Amino acid sequence: QVQLVESGGGLVQSGGSLRLSCLASGTISDIYLMRWHRQAPGKQREYVASITNTGDMDYGDSVKGRFTISTNNAKTTAYLQMNSLKSDDTGVYYCNADTRLGVVWGQGTQVTVSS
Repeated sequence: QVQLVESGGGLVQSGGSLRLSCLASGTISDIYLMRWHRQAPGKQREYVASITNTGDMDYGDSVKGRFTISTNNAKTTAYLQMNSLKSDDTGVYYCNADTRLGVVWGQGTQVTVSS
């Protein structure tokens, strides 16, 4: 079983940067892919970025060129480096992972961008 815990959220001014972390525990070798999603108040959850266990990355259109997803060498932590933040980036950011036993979600971390 895999568990995910996000951290790194907070309040930042427009144009600023934040780095989110998603710490995975449990059977790490069961993880195929890790993603970040976000959900703004009153809106549907939106795909942000993903990275496979072989390092292939993908991004949602709204964050391309501003956000970077990565993992540490042990693949126990996924990061989301967020630059040039805008007020539209405000929301709860969730990490999730595709594993051998199904999809696992973290509890989320709040990101607030003030204009």
